[in-house]
Amino acid sequence: MSDTEQFESFLREHQDKVFATALRILGNEAEARDVAQDAFLRAWRHWGDVSRAGSGGAWVKTVGRNLAINILQRHRARWSTFTDLAPDDPDGPSFESTLSVPGTQMEQVLGLEQRVVLEAAIAQLPPDQRAALVLYHFEDLDYAEIARELGASLGKVKTDIHRARRALCKRLQPLREDMGC
Repeated sequence: MSDTEQFESFLREHQDKVFATALRILGNEAEARDVAQDAFLRAWRHWGDVSRAGSGGAWVKTVGRNLAINILQRHRARWSTFTDLAPDDPDGPSFESTLSVPGTQMEQVLGLEQRVVLEAAIAQLPPDQRAALVLYHFEDLDYAEIARELGASLGKVKTDIHRARRALCKRLQPLREDMGC
């Protein structure tokens, strides 16, 4: 099999994951397509190394994620600084603990219709909240890693994720019980 044929197979196998990650982060289909295209162009430029590595799929997905984050950082002027929120009920469980469901489990639990509604609600979040939430729940990064990736403070990341969850709970009345709201 030629390099071109191997790359085409690699592209078909991983293109949906790269696009979906970029779309979740950016909330814009055109920008997500551009990111996916750029990620695979980079993979092609480094195909000799990528094809020999056993983790080429993870590599191209990480490249796509980083490109999407770079786009968000270019628009950083839109972002505002948030302060940490006090818990709604200091005696009850933290809001965060009621929603800390990893993305992979979330996708297995929710049905297709619910995922479509959830993806649409995520796309409506402000860019900073959407990026932090996606990196935490869908990319399984911890708060410190997200802060490094986004170039934001740890407090801002925690606040953005908290506010994103609250906004989703309000928008997703039919799914509230499934999300632990």
